[in-house]
Amino acid sequence: MEKIIINIAKDFSETPGPRYQKDGEFSGEEFREKVLVPKYNEAVEKKVKLEINLDGGYGYPPSFLEEAFGGLVRKFGKEEVVKTLEFVSLEEPYLLETIQKYMEKAI
Repeated sequence: MEKIIINIAKDFSETPGPRYQKDGEFSGEEFREKVLVPKYNEAVEKKVKLEINLDGGYGYPPSFLEEAFGGLVRKFGKEEVVKTLEFVSLEEPYLLETIQKYMEKAI
């Protein structure tokens, strides 16, 4: 099955930053608006999964993850986002649960 893949370290930054763009480079807000939303919209339009690969970076600030993925849920609704996204993190598998919590609480 076809899917769209975002590798955050390769497609955005190996060093994700703060929550908001005003607070520094490579923010969760910047990632969501410049990378995640366009790829999400493409995946929804094509009716395919959007895989988010978290491997290869130097750690993820909680505020980055909440703003990126919680923000996506606030923008598009939990049901469609959960149905479309799938996450891969072989290096830090606990991140998958963390992101799920942020998405659940985003409503």
